[in-house]
Amino acid sequence: MTQANSPQAIAVYIPPTLTLIVSHEQLVELAIANRDLQLERTARGELIVMAPTGGITGNRNSDIEGQLWLWNRQTKLGQTFNSSTGFHLPNGADRSPDAAWVRQDRWNTLTPEQQDGFVPLCPDFVLKLRSKNDNMKPLRAKMMEYMENGACLGWLIDRKNKKVEIYRQGQDVEVLDNPVTLSGENVLPGFVLDLTEVWK
Repeated sequence: MTQANSPQAIAVYIPPTLTLIVSHEQLVELAIANRDLQLERTARGELIVMAPTGGITGNRNSDIEGQLWLWNRQTKLGQTFNSSTGFHLPNGADRSPDAAWVRQDRWNTLTPEQQDGFVPLCPDFVLKLRSKNDNMKPLRAKMMEYMENGACLGWLIDRKNKKVEIYRQGQDVEVLDNPVTLSGENVLPGFVLDLTEVWK
């Protein structure tokens, strides 16, 4: 009996000066072959490989995801997603917000195959929690991209400076200093995010 050779995994360092252009289909292939990597792709096709978060950021993100999940479990208004979920946005970019939510009626329009792959829509709500070494400029650009692609509400939480930037359709960005809670407004009716643990 012969045994097929399994491919050997090798680490690849991509210099920051090098831009790799991939199609959506190639990104999906890369993601399947590299399940431990978090990959994104810009609307121009540029591949982005993101490092895992540190323990504190991962812990705080888990707290946020848990609160969103519990609210949705009780209201059954939509579907929640964690940072491992890829969304194929209308502009062609493939993004993975730290937490996201999609209204149930929009989710129901997708086929089982679409629901199982990179979700081919922009979430109604997106959240990004700034990691220790994140630069705010690209995070803000991502938040604007979500809004331009149909998100109704977005929160960019900056733990370092204890600020939250709130993104809404057709409105200027609102900046809150050290808020204790955030309201889901009419997008996530009745949802209130408790930031007590996030700011610790």
